[in-house]
Amino acid sequence: MDLHALREAAIEATSRALHDKLGFVPSDETDEWEDEYRRQFQLLKRRFATAAPAPAPPRMPAAPSGAEREWPELSGTPEQKRWASTIREDRLREIPGEAFRVWMARTWTRAKVWVDTRDVPSAVLVQRLRPQFDEYRKEAADAAKARAAEAQQKAAAAAAYQQRLKDSGITPEGLIELVDACDRFDLAPLTVKLAEIAVEGRHLRIFETSDPNLLLVKEKKGPLHEDYAIERDEGLVGDLKLYAQMP
Repeated sequence: MDLHALREAAIEATSRALHDKLGFVPSDETDEWEDEYRRQFQLLKRRFATAAPAPAPPRMPAAPSGAEREWPELSGTPEQKRWASTIREDRLREIPGEAFRVWMARTWTRAKVWVDTRDVPSAVLVQRLRPQFDEYRKEAADAAKARAAEAQQKAAAAAAYQQRLKDSGITPEGLIELVDACDRFDLAPLTVKLAEIAVEGRHLRIFETSDPNLLLVKEKKGPLHEDYAIERDEGLVGDLKLYAQMP
């Protein structure tokens, strides 16, 4: 693969890697983009250095066409859409930044705007749209940070919960053993669900009842369904409530 084709392949690989990692592609002027580009370039360079030489490897285009990239369908009259599709394809080939191309194609979905700006030089158009693109990029980065923070909070909550269960010695098997060890009584009207436990083909839903001394168990074991009441035990109730807090 010649140097130009290698660079183009590295650019495409960089965009894919950053989009998969962040959910968006940062500007090719950022350090993050440059670092990922260098990494992808070296990976491709090593890959093709060890591969068997192929005659006349195909040169990757600077920017794939709308059909290849499956850009959003344009809205407008059939004539406008046909004309705008061609204008969009040519225009996107003239814009060097992959992230900017993706943003523009996904934002400009009206055929009329492509037709109306057909005579504006690409450099001028990019300059006009740069503030909007920068704002979009900032919002996307903020959203990505918020998602990452939320994921970290959920992971921390799940870890803390699992530690509490471990410290308490609570397991689904142990809870079912406690239920099985209880005497059974006549049914009472159920109220609030305390917990739901599933293990080894058994599925139990345990409820508070209108009788303060009883709990109601709805059990499914294979095709069999059974409802029964057990004596309310505050220790068991506490364990069930803690188990039910699973994130």
